[in-house]
Amino acid sequence: MIFDCHTHLAHPDHVGGDFLADAKRAWGESYSMPCSPVEHQKAMKQCDGAIVLALDAEDVGFYVPNEYVATYVSTNPDSLVGFASVNPKRSDAIERLVYAKEELGLKGLKLAPIYQIFDPVSPEYFPLYAKAEELEMPVMWHQGTSYIRVGPLDLSNPVLIDVVARHFPKLKMVIAHLGHPWTSETACVIRKHPNVFSDVSALVTRPWQFYTAMLSMVEYGVTNKLLFGTDFPFFDCDRTIKAFRNINHIIEGTNMPRIPEEVIESIIHGNPLEKLGLN
Repeated sequence: MIFDCHTHLAHPDHVGGDFLADAKRAWGESYSMPCSPVEHQKAMKQCDGAIVLALDAEDVGFYVPNEYVATYVSTNPDSLVGFASVNPKRSDAIERLVYAKEELGLKGLKLAPIYQIFDPVSPEYFPLYAKAEELEMPVMWHQGTSYIRVGPLDLSNPVLIDVVARHFPKLKMVIAHLGHPWTSETACVIRKHPNVFSDVSALVTRPWQFYTAMLSMVEYGVTNKLLFGTDFPFFDCDRTIKAFRNINHIIEGTNMPRIPEEVIESIIHGNPLEKLGLN
């Protein structure tokens, strides 16, 4: 089994503003984020299933509606799982989350303080986390860096999730992208909290960071808390698996410790839905 726990879907109208402008500044004018349902469906032939993420980040020009994701995943409910997104700053955030679960059939919640521009440890947002816990909707956090200039890096460190996890110990949560560049902090947080996990998506073009991040996970003994993900459409399963299996290439000929192959394969063939209580 290969299940991708981190994929995106977006129409061109969903991406603009500061997000698109800063993405082009960081990655070049040819940058393109949108991914149609047809493109997503084609790429998902490389795996057995995937989580598809909405994103409610209008402040920076990145808004993929919950309804858009729900409509798409309903075309293949045996393989696709939709995660809603709600900006916690919205006055009706809790109502939107309940609607996403009960009416749209979405299974989790995507939050991104650096894009939604909110403080994840502010008590004013705790009722939303409490509702997600009550609804048994895992929360995936983009708790890591980004090139968005208006995004607050000080609110994006994965160590902040320790505060949320202490208040909501039953809430299953995922720190996306190993929380890069704060990967050691991520290892500490997921080791401390039984219901906090991380995914390995989006690091395949940073081989040294990917290797050192995984080394931290091995040394902290938390590789069983890691989920396989790609961050599609930026990367797909084939490319991510190839890079993961080649992770030790960068230290060939040295005395640096290897990432055990059995660890790599256990993550690639893991079951994220089982760990998140969604199967």
